[in-house]
Amino acid sequence: MAKKNKRNREEERETEAVDIPAAPPPEPEKSTPILEPAQKAAAVIVALGTDKASLLYQHMDSDEIEQVTLEVAKLGFIDAETTEGVLNEFYQMCMMNKAVTEGGLEYARSVLEKAFGGATANELLAKVTKSLKNREFAFLNKAREKDLFTALQYERPQTIALVLSYVAPEKAAAVIEQLEGRRQIKVVESMAQMDSASPTAIKIIESEMQKRFDNIFVSNSNVKVGGIDFVANVMNNIDRSSEKSIFDGLSSRNEELAEEIRKRMFVFEDIVTMDDRSVQRFVRDCDPKDLVLALKAANQEVANKLFGNMSSRMAESIRDDLEITSNVRMKDVEEAQSRIVAIIRGLEEQGEIVIMKGGKDDIIA
Repeated sequence: MAKKNKRNREEERETEAVDIPAAPPPEPEKSTPILEPAQKAAAVIVALGTDKASLLYQHMDSDEIEQVTLEVAKLGFIDAETTEGVLNEFYQMCMMNKAVTEGGLEYARSVLEKAFGGATANELLAKVTKSLKNREFAFLNKAREKDLFTALQYERPQTIALVLSYVAPEKAAAVIEQLEGRRQIKVVESMAQMDSASPTAIKIIESEMQKRFDNIFVSNSNVKVGGIDFVANVMNNIDRSSEKSIFDGLSSRNEELAEEIRKRMFVFEDIVTMDDRSVQRFVRDCDPKDLVLALKAANQEVANKLFGNMSSRMAESIRDDLEITSNVRMKDVEEAQSRIVAIIRGLEEQGEIVIMKGGKDDIIA
């Protein structure tokens, strides 16, 4: 029995002495290289092969060919998985551009959703929407105001409106100021009523403008241009005599549109930009009840401007009323602010007060 126990203990020690090989370490995951846009373009060129790549080169300018060729030379080795991902992205972008060009963003959405699913479609459209917002006609940005007027002065008002909708409000205002009175009115009206422009219309206009300017960027997508907010910004930068002439003519043609533009030009919060004497003047004509309602939703800067230009007695009365006035409808507040703005605009038209516009007014005390 003792021998048997001894033999069992020896067998256990032999078993413990045997080395059990450790499991091999897991292979490190292969990381997909992150390629820059120029490198992706080079990868597409390489994947297409020389024959198809040469056809693609025919649609590129010399600078683009030089840049892509340089990237191709530097590219080195790219694994099959990365190449497949780049080609898939390239295919999606081609599909997206074709769909947007043929039918606009909504048509493109339906095509992309069917082809790639909702998530990918939204991602692609987000990219193209951001790109469209950032696309401006380069030749318009480089053109001087005088040259732009010379190029546009004999065009139809609708054409002038479309072109000016792509430039900064200050530059658009400078061009409009040089137009004859009736054409000023028609151009402003066209810009205010404009919403979007079709690719065909833009290409036609750009084709004509290309004779006068270099490096024109051809747009192939609907881009939001013009509109009432844009016109209000333009009018804020235009000289007083042109502004009055335009509004007089526009009011006789479309009073509702003219009034809507005026509303966008000066809002209640713009009171902070007025000089103290002008604020004191319009406050005298305001109904104290309107001032109380208007101040219920006013920011502190506006409130300080108003209280600082009231008599101490009036300011104390307004503050007391503000404390006891509660449960006010936002609609009532906005209407009160609109009535105050109407008083301000009326006094300005009569020449009794001054509204600062676009940094173009110098005030002499």
